[in-house]
Amino acid sequence: MAQESREDQETEANLVRPYTLTAGRTHTDVPLPLEAPVQALKVARPNQWPVDDPRGRIVELCQGAPSVAEISARLNLPLGVARVLVGDLVTSGYLRVRATLTEASTRDERRDLIGRTLRGLRALG
Repeated sequence: MAQESREDQETEANLVRPYTLTAGRTHTDVPLPLEAPVQALKVARPNQWPVDDPRGRIVELCQGAPSVAEISARLNLPLGVARVLVGDLVTSGYLRVRATLTEASTRDERRDLIGRTLRGLRALG
């Protein structure tokens, strides 16, 4: 019984920890559709995050312009946490959000979105 209690506590701690990274915030002022590709920018100042900090991993992952949903899946972060962290990194000048589809989007842009979506879904499995 004590073993189950410890596992429950560890699971709860793992769920709480990501929200401490966002100071409990659940939204961002940066518009971030789930399918929006996010791209790392070359910045003059290097990041100062510890090795296990997801912000550094997000910036590294964004060299390949994944979607917000892909970032969440690949880093095993709750979607709300990933959105807040990505928003913070956009505001800080580390990332930029590329435009998503509009009525004027080309067939190639639509195919690219479908491909990114499929990659994100596969990353979840």
